[in-house]
Amino acid sequence: MDGGHIAQEDLALFAMHGCSEEESAAVRSHVKECAACRAELEKVSGDLAVVAMSVEQHPLPEGARQRFIERISAAPATLGKATQAPVISIGREQTRRPLVWIPWAAAAALALIAITLGVEINSLNQRLQSESNQLAELAAANAHAQEVLEVLTAPAAQRVVLTAGKAAPAPSARAVYLAARGGLIFQASNLGPLPEHKAYELWVIPANGKAPIPAGLFWPDAAGSANLVLPKLPVGVPAKAFGVTIENAEGSPWPTTPIILAGAAPTS
Repeated sequence: MDGGHIAQEDLALFAMHGCSEEESAAVRSHVKECAACRAELEKVSGDLAVVAMSVEQHPLPEGARQRFIERISAAPATLGKATQAPVISIGREQTRRPLVWIPWAAAAALALIAITLGVEINSLNQRLQSESNQLAELAAANAHAQEVLEVLTAPAAQRVVLTAGKAAPAPSARAVYLAARGGLIFQASNLGPLPEHKAYELWVIPANGKAPIPAGLFWPDAAGSANLVLPKLPVGVPAKAFGVTIENAEGSPWPTTPIILAGAAPTS
């Protein structure tokens, strides 16, 4: 640019992104080396920003941007390209032609910027609202956890253990057996009631592997208790175990299943 300065109109066009790539490259190259044009470009950009802030935002009509670019391209030849514009010295006083197109051009161009900024601001607001909702949820969860902790650790809190209703005690029995005499004392408790014509029968299971020996029939009372005291048993038969079954009322020569109670005899 033979040491001159870029016209203010061309700087404004550059600031509004209305120049071609070649023109823009030429302007950038010049303002990088020319402090005066660089300062003027900053001033023009600031003026355009003020205009943008004063423009009321409206949706941009379809095709407006393309028509705007075409309008600039069809502007009078006196505006010219940045690389072919008359060299004007900003330092000397001279009369410049009025920029009659700047108000509407700046408004239209910067309206695009304002709309873009509006979209970005709306997106930011949505993200901030989402983060605010998350913070509110965390605060509520923290308050709930604090309340739970206070209840659990309060000295005045009543602590109760709940259990199922009392279940019926399981049947059990005890036997004392003296093989050398054939003596047996048997006592049972919590036995269930028997079907009609049935009886409990006690069995001695010999340690020598022979057949079980019937030790007597018995019927529990209303409380489920019953006993056998010294039933007739052979003498000198060591016992391996004892068992109780339900048999017919007259008894059985062999035990039948199921075995209601069973217990192993301790070895000497």
